[in-house]
Amino acid sequence: MTTSADDQESVLRGWATTLASGLGLEGLPVDIDAILAIAGTAAHAVVRPAAPLTTYLVGYAAGVAAAGGTEHSAAFTDAAAIATSLAAQRSKRDDS
Repeated sequence: MTTSADDQESVLRGWATTLASGLGLEGLPVDIDAILAIAGTAAHAVVRPAAPLTTYLVGYAAGVAAAGGTEHSAAFTDAAAIATSLAAQRSKRDDS
């Protein structure tokens, strides 16, 4: 028997594949855990609605970088690192 976490992971993998295909991005590797981590960091360091906004902007920035010639996974990693760093800075500032 699968757990609800397994079910959720399966649904997310399926949705990522379906959505990527629908957007014309077949075969694009999607690091679901990294995306959810970025969303969680933004939600906790800023406010909850920052999660989808942050993931959108990270994806957009990664797309722009990839269109400019940066390898896809490096473009995502770079954009994610910037978002994570900025959220951490905000969290530290708010803790002071």
